[in-house]
Amino acid sequence: MNSQRTARNAGLALAILMTLLLGSWSAAHAQTPSVPEPAPPAAAQGAGGHLDPAAATEAYLATLSPADRARSDAYFEGGYWLQLWGLLYGLGVCWLWLKSGLAVRLRNWAERLFPTRPWLQTAAFAPPFLVLGALFSFPLDVYQGYFREHQYGLSNQTFAAWLGDNLKGLGVSLILGTLAIVGIYRVFRAAPRSWWIWGTVVSVVFLMFVALIAPVFIAPLFNKYTRLENPKIAGPILSMARANEVPVRDVWVMDASRQSKRISANVSGFGNTMRITLNDNLLARCSVGEIKAVMGHELGHYVMNHIYKAVLAFALVIAFGFAFLAWSFERVRSRWAANRGVRSLADPAGLPLLGAIFSVFFFFMTPVTNTIIRVNEAEADAFGLNAAREPDGFASTALKLSEYRKLSPTPLEEILFYDHPSGRNRILRAMTWKAEHLDELAARDSANSAP
Repeated sequence: MNSQRTARNAGLALAILMTLLLGSWSAAHAQTPSVPEPAPPAAAQGAGGHLDPAAATEAYLATLSPADRARSDAYFEGGYWLQLWGLLYGLGVCWLWLKSGLAVRLRNWAERLFPTRPWLQTAAFAPPFLVLGALFSFPLDVYQGYFREHQYGLSNQTFAAWLGDNLKGLGVSLILGTLAIVGIYRVFRAAPRSWWIWGTVVSVVFLMFVALIAPVFIAPLFNKYTRLENPKIAGPILSMARANEVPVRDVWVMDASRQSKRISANVSGFGNTMRITLNDNLLARCSVGEIKAVMGHELGHYVMNHIYKAVLAFALVIAFGFAFLAWSFERVRSRWAANRGVRSLADPAGLPLLGAIFSVFFFFMTPVTNTIIRVNEAEADAFGLNAAREPDGFASTALKLSEYRKLSPTPLEEILFYDHPSGRNRILRAMTWKAEHLDELAARDSANSAP
């Protein structure tokens, strides 16, 4: 959760759930992979009909050079600190809004425009608030999203291209953010005692609406999507989908290489907008077996209803967030913001304060929200192994993800900071599965190598 984004988006604090709904394996279209199937390390080959999962896991981990491990660890551990600096930076921005009186002046301007229509006042207040919030957060955004990504060799974008994508994101935020702010302040005014309950309902409905339209109307603003035409890749993916009653007719490819070097795939949308997508980095950098392993994982999210389960889980988190806001807002306002002109919770001038409270709440809820997502990811891993039956492809892909994700955290690190299982645990799961299916895999390999 990025705290300064929480502040400028009216404290809805729903970005975590969007992460799960819009992207779950994190990680000119290349339609044919050029990567051969990687040979597993000797200790992971299962010689003599026996495989030690722990030893096989260590053998896979040892294939990564010390320099690559050090770079991966430094990048991911730096993210721990960025969560803290993001919180402090966002709180500083909120303080600036209130201390300068800028939020109050913006509210007064909106009231002069529409003196008798509170919802129009909020609608007038929201866009300049979002634009100024984006400007205030720009220094941290440019460091985190551009310079740091280039420092670790993860970005392909020029600054102009990166800025262009961020301006598009601001445009989307102006539309959806304004709707969200108007909606939540309408709830504040209409239900002064039970607003936190209705606020939860409205927030979750709004989130589901965004998830519904995102694959069709939002994602194509940032990337080009085309159907995966190569039958050697699309065929096995669609076969897995049919075998598991996933109602998709096509697999989509997005040109993520224009932005990043990361491999990625996702399942997104609801109902008729649901689609399964992989990015062109996955095609260019992974073998067919690795692609099958990743896409089996993605199919698992649909089959196991993770989107709907996540909606319910995060609805509870959001409800607790609104309850915390109900308990704390007036206390904080009376001490820090009343003398700055903030009248009540229903006053849009209090939006920076609302954002600050939500930022603090979700910062301390990070282990909880991470665990909700991580459990779903682990379940999808298990499903994907059974669906794709590519344990070595799964393990080698986990190594590729180590470019930006520390492979071997301590158990406490994984609980606190990981929204996916660690690479070590993913490889161990794959090798445990392989140890239980050695005869089956040997027979398959023998049949495939027969003339």
